[in-house]
Amino acid sequence: MFSVLLSVYKKEHPTYLKQSLDSLFAQTLPPDEIVLVKDGPLTPELEAVVTEYQSRYPMLKVVPLPQNQGLGKALNEGLKHCSYELVARMDTDDIAKPERFERQMQVFREHPETDVCSAWIEEFYNDTNHVVAVKKLPERHEEIRAYARKRCPVNHPAAMFRKSKVLKAGGYPPIPQYEDYGLWVRMLMNGCRFYNLQESLLYFRTTPDTFRRRGGWKYVVKEIGLQKEMYRIGFISAPTFCLNVLIRLVVRLMPNGIRGFIYKSLLRKKK
Repeated sequence: MFSVLLSVYKKEHPTYLKQSLDSLFAQTLPPDEIVLVKDGPLTPELEAVVTEYQSRYPMLKVVPLPQNQGLGKALNEGLKHCSYELVARMDTDDIAKPERFERQMQVFREHPETDVCSAWIEEFYNDTNHVVAVKKLPERHEEIRAYARKRCPVNHPAAMFRKSKVLKAGGYPPIPQYEDYGLWVRMLMNGCRFYNLQESLLYFRTTPDTFRRRGGWKYVVKEIGLQKEMYRIGFISAPTFCLNVLIRLVVRLMPNGIRGFIYKSLLRKKK
């Protein structure tokens, strides 16, 4: 048995939310519970979608927050309402492939030492027939730990994890836009075991400008904050900290067109 944890806020698209929820209810192994956090007041259109699906599917549990808290805080609150030890993450504009949960639950059954199981994701524009790249990550725990010293080692929207191990690590840290990376590092430091399925189990919605927008001093400050925390807890050495910060400074402050090219051509695999 397992829960699915999502968070929605007012700027998201009602149609995308419908597609995301539909993909959950079309699973070959359906979830036992879906916890949807409303991160602050929603638009009437989003509220209508939530109300519709709540009336159709009794397993949909809605957790309203009076004000927008941000993804990390919303997910920490949502975790309190998840009834089961295994929790699958999902974003409300992405689409899970039908066999996603069946494949992940198989890993937890056959390898009970696993604490986090994710998979590759396919990045798409507009619809799932327009896949532009596949975000592939290492498979085995030792590879994942080594990779985590330089880049985020888990595709968060496709992750399934043990709730108790997330709570023991302190939940999602207050690092906006890097809550997931910070959590994985904390869990790795706590001795948790990771595994990435070597197949795509989720369609990740993106746009041609997504990577081009990931620049500027705001991103630099947030990433340096994460690197400082990784160094403080002993996950990375001083030379690795300096190298990571230098690389991020260069990438975040370079012209948008060049940064977009690097992401799409060098940091993603073509379909």
